[in-house]
Amino acid sequence: MKKTDLRNLTITEMEQLALTLSEKKYRGRQLYEWINKHGVTTFEEMTNLPAALITKITATATLPTLAMKKKLISEDKFTTKFLFSASKSDIIEDEADSSNGEILFESVLLRYNHGNTICISSQAGCRMGCIFCASAKSGFIRNLTPGEMAAQVYAIAKEIGEPINNIVLMGCGEPLDNFVNTVKFITIINSHEGANIGRRHITISTCGLADEIYDLMENDISISLAVSLHAPNDTIRKKLMPITKKHPTEDLLKACKAYSDKTKRRISFEYSLIEGINDSTKHAEELAALLRNMLCHVNLIPFNISEHVSQFKPSNKETIEKFAKTLNTNNIETTIRRRLGSDIGAACGQLVSKYQTDY
Repeated sequence: MKKTDLRNLTITEMEQLALTLSEKKYRGRQLYEWINKHGVTTFEEMTNLPAALITKITATATLPTLAMKKKLISEDKFTTKFLFSASKSDIIEDEADSSNGEILFESVLLRYNHGNTICISSQAGCRMGCIFCASAKSGFIRNLTPGEMAAQVYAIAKEIGEPINNIVLMGCGEPLDNFVNTVKFITIINSHEGANIGRRHITISTCGLADEIYDLMENDISISLAVSLHAPNDTIRKKLMPITKKHPTEDLLKACKAYSDKTKRRISFEYSLIEGINDSTKHAEELAALLRNMLCHVNLIPFNISEHVSQFKPSNKETIEKFAKTLNTNNIETTIRRRLGSDIGAACGQLVSKYQTDY
C-alpha cells in the first residue's frame, strides 16, 4: 500500500489524518505547521510531537524531500537557478510516467528591491510544444504534486535564510495542464497555518488554456494571471504555440476578460519579441487593437536565446522600444522586462527538466 505524502495534505486533511490515528485534531495542525510554516523535512525536527504519534504516522505516511542537485548564481547576483530532483517513488497517484527513477526540474530565485520572488515548476517537462521554449524540448515527463511545488518554495527559503514574498508558476510545465494539483498547491501555500503567502502575491502563467481559466473563476481562485500571448493574430500564434489550434486567440481573450471582470485583477500578457516574426510596428498596432478595452498590461520580453532553441533571434533594442512606444501610444500599458538570469539559462523560456552542460 502506498503511503500518504504529508506534503500534499491541506490543513483540513491533516487534521482528519490525526483523527484517523486516534489523535486530537490539533496534532494534525501541528504536523501541518511543521511542514508548511517551518519547512522541516524530517520527523525528528517536530520537537513537540510525542514519539508514539511519530511511530503511528510513519507507519501510514511519508515525508519525502526534494534533492537540491545544483545551483547557479548569475553574475549580477540578482538571479539564482536551482536544479531539483524528486524520486519516482514519490509519485502518489498512478499516472503515465516516462521516467526511470529521478525526476528533474528547475526553479529560479529573483531578487528585487520589493522582496524575493520564486519562479517554480509545475511539471517535469511540458506537452504544450511552444517552439521557442526550452521546456518543451524535453517532452512531458509527469505532473508535480502540490507538495513538490510547495517544497521548492520551502527549500529555497531555507537555502537563502530569507522569506519568499512572491511566487510565480512560470517554470517548467503548464500549471493549468496540472490543474487539480496547482489549485491544491495554492490552497496549501496560501493557508494561514502555513507559508501564508497571499493570493495577490501568487501568479499563474499559462500559454492559453481558456477552459481552465474559466475553471479558475468557478473555483474562486483569485490569483494574478499572466498569459503567454507572443503574437497579435492566430496565423503567427499557431506557428509559435500549437495550443492556439485548440484555443484560438479570440476564445482565449474572452476567457481573460471574463476572469478580469470577475476578479477585478489586471491580466498580464507576456509577449516575447522575435526578430522578423512578431516585432513590427504593424504587429504592435494589431496587438493594441486586440487588447483595447481590457484591463491588462503587456510585458515585452526580449527573446532569450537558448541552446535548445536556435532558430530565432531576439529583436534589437530599437525595435523593442518602438514596439513599446506604439502600444503605450494606443493606451495599452506596457513595460519592457529587464533581463535577469539569461547568463545562467534562468530567463523566460530557458528552463528545462534535465541536466545541462552549464551546470
